[in-house]
This record gives sequence, C-alpha cells and structure tokens, in this order.
Amino acid sequence: MATEEFDIIVIGLGPGGERVADECATAGLRVLGIESRLVGGECPYYGCVPTKMMVRAASSLAESRRVPRLAGTSTDHADWAPVAARIRDEATDNWDDTVAVKRLTDAGGHFVRGHGRIAGPGLVAVGEQEFRATRAIVVGTGTAPVVPPIDGLAGTPFWTNREAVEAMAAPASLIVLGGGAIGLEMAQVFSRFGTRVTILEAGTRLLAVEEPEAGELLAVVLGREGLDVRTGVKATSVSYDGSFTVTLDGGDTVTAEKLLVAVGRKTDLDGLGVATVGIDATARFLATDGNLRVQDGLYAVGDITGKGLFTHVAVYQGGIAVADILGHEHAPADYAALPRVTFTDPEIGATGITAQQAADRGMTVRTGSAQTASSARGWIHKEGNDGFIKLVVDASSGVLVGATSAGPWGGEVLGALSVAVHARLELEQLRRMIYAYPTFHRGIEDAIKAVGA
Repeated sequence: MATEEFDIIVIGLGPGGERVADECATAGLRVLGIESRLVGGECPYYGCVPTKMMVRAASSLAESRRVPRLAGTSTDHADWAPVAARIRDEATDNWDDTVAVKRLTDAGGHFVRGHGRIAGPGLVAVGEQEFRATRAIVVGTGTAPVVPPIDGLAGTPFWTNREAVEAMAAPASLIVLGGGAIGLEMAQVFSRFGTRVTILEAGTRLLAVEEPEAGELLAVVLGREGLDVRTGVKATSVSYDGSFTVTLDGGDTVTAEKLLVAVGRKTDLDGLGVATVGIDATARFLATDGNLRVQDGLYAVGDITGKGLFTHVAVYQGGIAVADILGHEHAPADYAALPRVTFTDPEIGATGITAQQAADRGMTVRTGSAQTASSARGWIHKEGNDGFIKLVVDASSGVLVGATSAGPWGGEVLGALSVAVHARLELEQLRRMIYAYPTFHRGIEDAIKAVGA
C-alpha cells in the first residue's frame, strides 16, 4: 500500500490538536487529523463542558437551600434527569463528533478514525495504513484516567469521570477515590443531588497541588455539607457484589452503590510509538521547547507535555505550534502565570506557583492572606461566603509570583491576579491600584495589606 503524504499530520484531536489541524488547513497546508475517540477530546464530552453543567445544576440547588437564611422560604426537589438530558443534548450531541469532524474537513483537512502511532521519522501508521508528514507531526493525544493496581478493582464496573458524566441518575451512595479537582467536583455535585458521598484521599490533604489552605477549606465546607471526607487513608482492596466495598489500610471498610476512581491521569508514550524516533517510551510526558518542538519535525501540545492538564493550556500551545510551523513571529511558551480553577463551591482559582514551590526554587517568600467572609462583599453575601485570597511574593524582587482566589466566583476573581503574575508586577504597583467597592476582588487589596504587615 502506498504511503500518502501530507504537510502536517496531527495525532490526537483534542482542543490543542484540533486548533493545529484547523488553522494549518485553513492556511492552505495539506493536513491529516487522526483520532481514535471523539474529535474535540475529553473536554467537550467528558470534562470541562459537561462537568460544569453538572456543577451549575448542583449550585442552583445549593442556592435554593440558602434562601431560608436570606430571603424567606424555599423547597427543592433534586432531579438528575434534566442534567443528564442537557449533557446529552446540548454538550455532547449524545457523544457524537460529527460536527467537529466536519469543522476540520470544511477547513480543508483530512480525517482518519483510528489509533495513530509514530512509525519512524516523519511516518505515522494507523492500522495497516501509513502516512508521511513532509513538514511536521503534531502529537496531542492527551491523557486517560489512571486505574490504580488495587486488589479486586479490575473487572468491576467502577466509574471514571467518563462514566460519571454519562450517568442517567444520581446514585444513592458513592465512594470517591482521590481528593483532586475531578474527584472533589463530582463528589460535591452528586452530594447536592442527594447521594451519600465518602471521599478517600491517600495524601494528607485535599487538592494537594494547591496551597494547603485550599484543601483545608474544602475539607471543612464539604464536611459541613454532609460528605464523609477522609485523608491519609489508602484503599487496599475492592470487592463488588452489586455494590462496592472498599477496604482501607487500617482495616475499615466503606460500602456504596458506585465507586468513582479519580486518582490522576496518564499518558501512553509507548502506544504512541515514540521509541521509533529515539524517545524514551517510559517517560511520563514529552519534553518540549518554547516552540512546542520535541525534536525536528515533531511537536506536542496539550496534556502530553505535562504543562498542566487543562484545555486552555492545550489551546495556548496549539497557537504557538501553528505559528512556528507557519514561520510566523511569536513569543515562546510561558507558563509562569498558568491559571487553574477547581469548580467546587467555593471555587478554588490559582495562578503561578505556591509558596512552597517558590521556596523550593530558592526564593525568599512573603505571603499575605485575607478571608472572604471578612470583606465587605463577603459579609454582604453571607451564606456561601467561605473563601480567601492568598498572595505569594518573591521578597528579593517584590514581584507577585503566585496567588490563590478561593470563594464565590473565585475563578473570575483570579483574572486580575493572573494578569499581575503574567506581567510580573511588583506588589507596590498593585498596592497603588483602586479596587472597586464592594466587590470580591477587593479582597486582593486586603491580602496586599497583609503582605505588608
């Protein structure tokens, strides 16, 4: 069978790969996009979009339950059916990517459904088919849920984020393995729909990648909402007989109708065939330079680069890769102000690095924090006003290098802080700003005063 040639071959059409394929095709290059699952990646079908629909629905229930303490009386009846219908009809087209595929082909690109793997320099194989990229191969194959080697887990009908999003009903009870962003968002969502939820986190705190105060805050709030939050516990075995029983290292057991495994994400460099171009297939990620090049003729974008498992990172990287491929002038990738949001209630927004990460890099660190409930807007908000703003400053330069905004609309308040970290602003510049009263973002000014103290 003849080897068909393209200018660009994109393996994996998640948000980053899609951008590369669409823009290169629009620019007149001959482009082949390859995807084994759904074009668009995890985000529109199992991640960002449907899960935030779940969060939105659960938040509306939480707000209705705050009415008696703010505005009179209220009653609610939680029903998962509208959530499931909205995910199916509005977000995912019933998990059909026809529209996304057409977007690529309308731009002039070509599409092949299947598992793409690198077969040598400039070569890509899909089954028995082989294709050659004359300019570049771009890899955007993303990640898949980690399934830990817990005795008895394999073969049981446990959930990952994918099955949870596809759920047609909220379960009566749920065990969540993992206290990261995915597990916490889903735990709170299902709890607000009446599910009895137990969170099991092997580490000492929730949301371990963020400031300690963030995990501590969520543990308090989730516990207050009735979730059973356990940290420092390890699951040693799982059994299933119509319901799940998880045995912990101390001998305790937890039983529930459903089990959600949310302990991380993984790449598959071996399955991608990177060894054929001299890359270590046992590595966790593909190392890239500022242009998103892995080596001559090979680029990588998105989760597989290890620069943050976020849609906005993949899309950002895709833009840089396209500019480099097309020979356009562009700035190199800069992750100093990488923003991230955990969409719990309170939202946990963060940008830059944590105080511990700054210290680990040899910085002399100054921090300042302000509690949301102590601000004028937080006091006015009253119910649901848990949160804080924390600033991390490099004392030697006075520059803001990291920040956390936790609270109502914490991800939106984060915008101002992300700009400040990205622009490498000195704290004194932020101190001289005027902050609108009474807003949640005015808490930034209170946190600045705490740094000064």
